Amino acid sequence: MSSGRPSMDVVSTRRGVGPPPEVRLRPGAGAGTDAAGGYVHPPPSVALVERALARRGSGVGERVDLATSYAMCRQLNAAHGRTYFFATRFLAPAQRPHVHALYGFARYADDLVDHLQLSWTPEERRVALERWGETVLADLDAGDSHDPILKAVVHTVRTLGIERDELRAFLHSMAMDLTVTRYPTYADLAEYMHGSAAVIGSMMLPILGQPPSHYPHPRVRARAMDLGVAFQLTNFLRDVAEDWERGRIYLPLEDLDRFGVDEETLSQRRTTPDLQRLVAFEAARTRELYARAEEGWAMLPPRSRTAIRIAHRLYAGILDDLETADWDVFAVRASVPAPRKIGLALRERVLPTRPRRRGDRTERGAQS
Repeated sequence: MSSGRPSMDVVSTRRGVGPPPEVRLRPGAGAGTDAAGGYVHPPPSVALVERALARRGSGVGERVDLATSYAMCRQLNAAHGRTYFFATRFLAPAQRPHVHALYGFARYADDLVDHLQLSWTPEERRVALERWGETVLADLDAGDSHDPILKAVVHTVRTLGIERDELRAFLHSMAMDLTVTRYPTYADLAEYMHGSAAVIGSMMLPILGQPPSHYPHPRVRARAMDLGVAFQLTNFLRDVAEDWERGRIYLPLEDLDRFGVDEETLSQRRTTPDLQRLVAFEAARTRELYARAEEGWAMLPPRSRTAIRIAHRLYAGILDDLETADWDVFAVRASVPAPRKIGLALRERVLPTRPRRRGDRTERGAQS
């Protein structure tokens, strides 16, 4: 990333909603190693959107058509969610843009709150997120948006009948990240994950061919929400190092106490036997959620089932990589190379759906 300071005014200015704060990149941003293993995140969503507009010869604040908006959401998905993006290719062509739109919505909001390359103050992040959230809900009411990301989001939500309360729940959890940095118990963390992860699983169901009005039993939605939470818990274990850089701990404090891990261990990026036991415990809890989520496979149409199974197998494999690395969350940021992704996808396409036995290891390796 360059050290310039573009305006990044990509939030609609209609109805009195002003632009987000000016983007300021941290010195040397883009070349740092905030994550384990030297991984460097892609540029923030606001930067990617402005670049995409510039390539098209559009100025910030100019309207884009629906196809362009979906294309921008797709770019965010491809840049920030490589495994998720890979699995999306196994959905029907008509389904993929809707997945990209939901990903674009979630990624854009998350980057406003979290991205380490943006040197915004907490107050600037709060203002940006509030303006974004206000624009989301107002544009849903209006049925259209001038915002280059939200135009596709509004179309997807209204076309598929996605509940706006679930979008509100997601925005609420993003707002929690601005003030909450520790979670005393797993129940406290689960409250946060309901909005940040579980509702994403629920919002995916209409895209996958299971609209909420067709549910004979809440078990369908529950399994989708289990998978969303499992994905996020996996992220938390993979990202202990960079979450600490953000000043946050997403492992319940009661679990840290139980295994004798203190914050000094995290600040020194030391993988001690106590920390290894803690991460192994959290991984076992996450694997239970993955196992439960598999019950939902049979409830999906065949093509959707294959895509979700591929995403499930690839993403859960990060726990296997961490286990292979003796749970060293400071030295390893698990990723799966393209040949392994392709091999797993081919196997999952030809093999029948088969729930794994408890304790089985998944195919190794994942990258969000």
